Amino acid sequence: MSDESSAAIRDTRKDWVVEHRDMYLSSGGAQGHIMDVTPVGGRSFATHCLVKYTGRKSGKVFITPLCYGDIGGEVVICASKGGADHHPAWYLNIREQEFVEFQVATQAFRATWREPEGAEREKVWNFMVDCHPFYGDYAKATDRVIPLVMMKAIEPIPVFKASDATGIRQF
Repeated sequence: MSDESSAAIRDTRKDWVVEHRDMYLSSGGAQGHIMDVTPVGGRSFATHCLVKYTGRKSGKVFITPLCYGDIGGEVVICASKGGADHHPAWYLNIREQEFVEFQVATQAFRATWREPEGAEREKVWNFMVDCHPFYGDYAKATDRVIPLVMMKAIEPIPVFKASDATGIRQF
């Protein structure tokens, strides 16, 4: 998939993503965790988390909603960017941090993160495609290997608020 076609997908979903993030944050996680994403090739009961990280260039704090899976006690997210030919900014930012923060429903955590490799990566990738089929389509649309990030909670933290974010995610 070219970056142009990925941009078209992002434009189509831009308002939905912003509304989803705002709903998740304003409800303290009571809403937005489970969403129907059948219009974009997903499932009617799809799980979403919020990921909070610091921009590697701007130093601003961002909060991004992402589909996730839970495997082996770790929360897994995919750096798919809709099948674009380059990695999403959130992934590049997380790679520069030792820790990450995430929220699932009404619980937030400080976490370590890692990228699975080899046979483990294949197992986790297959699990994520089973949970969120559109990831398989995205992988076919690009030559890059879509990174997986596995986050392991180490301590609970307060749920995220819109005021925590000092930057606005660009789509």
